[in-house]
Amino acid sequence: MGTETERESAVRAITEAVAEAGLEVECPREGSFLVTLPGTAKLKTMVWLEAGPHSLTLTSFFCRQPDENHAGFYQWLTRRSSDMYGMAFVSDDVGDVYIRGRLPLGGVTPAEVDRLLGCVLTYTDEGFNTALELGFATAIRKEWQWRTSRGHDTRNLRAFAHLADHPEERARENVTEDMIEPATDQ
Repeated sequence: MGTETERESAVRAITEAVAEAGLEVECPREGSFLVTLPGTAKLKTMVWLEAGPHSLTLTSFFCRQPDENHAGFYQWLTRRSSDMYGMAFVSDDVGDVYIRGRLPLGGVTPAEVDRLLGCVLTYTDEGFNTALELGFATAIRKEWQWRTSRGHDTRNLRAFAHLADHPEERARENVTEDMIEPATDQ
């Protein structure tokens, strides 16, 4: 038998890492893995790992395009990307957001796969609620109002309870005397 190719070694490393972590995985074709990561802020994160002829690509859907505050939303993603390990936030043609990374096959080890999957989970869990607040605040407020007016459960919206207040009231409550500049006569 011949020696193992870099691609075969990468496939083996992914298989080992996913098995050791006890993660749910589907393998729709040889060298392709759809891994499910259980999260906290985003309850389930799907990560697509594809061992190609020269590199491993990693793709994970983060969230759909924002409804509002596009500039602030994408600026926040860009800033976050500058501190990410081996991956970055990217958007597709319609503005939906993904986490995407690429690694040479020679660098794919079980430890590196574990690190990459851990990073995806961390970046998703740490950033998901902020992204929703930046790009979907109006929809969150409407959903909160709709649920509370009908007596429906708001448990999965608790992270956004501060958005349910009327923004005008919240702004007035946050104004202190030293923030108010005296009027000047001209």
